[in-house]
Amino acid sequence: MKRTKTSKAWMHEHVSDFFVKQARKEGYRSRAAFKLLEIDARDHILKPGLTVVDLGAAPGSWSQVVSQKVGNAGKVIALDLLEIAPLPNVIFIRGDFREEQASLELQFHLGGQKANLVISDMAPNMSGITISDQARSMYLAELALVFALEQLNSGGNFLVKAFQGRDFDSFLREMRANFQSVLIRKPKASRDRSNELYLLGLGRK
Repeated sequence: MKRTKTSKAWMHEHVSDFFVKQARKEGYRSRAAFKLLEIDARDHILKPGLTVVDLGAAPGSWSQVVSQKVGNAGKVIALDLLEIAPLPNVIFIRGDFREEQASLELQFHLGGQKANLVISDMAPNMSGITISDQARSMYLAELALVFALEQLNSGGNFLVKAFQGRDFDSFLREMRANFQSVLIRKPKASRDRSNELYLLGLGRK
């Protein structure tokens, strides 16, 4: 299939991207690792010994970062519909986190405990139709929030990708209703043209 001008432009941008090159250099599975690294450098959400659940984890770069930060005393549980190559100190559950089987596996690995932190970098396959893509993206953020409120301990934290648009303000209000404070972050590794932001809920009420 012949590549379109748009796909050629994306490929050129991708291969020349600083964070893509840096990810290869440092052994991360994708440039997304640097989004989490920057947020953590600012807000210190990753600490040794924490129990962290990573939603929509493939290809695994966020789980890589978390594993390094929480260390052997911590626990990282990653969930995704797609397979993930094994990572040190990361428990992987393949399945839909909304479904019973994945939930049962998660509860087994949590061992009756609650998570200290839930993270979600989930995004749908983009169609290029802005309104549709934004709605589907915010739906995933809503699902992640429902999950986080069920699985976090009191005082736990939640980091989620969200997209600016029609539903953003209502989602932000929902976050603020359930966490002591909510911070908005736009990491440098998030491309300027993207309307993605990251919402960090601190201190689950």
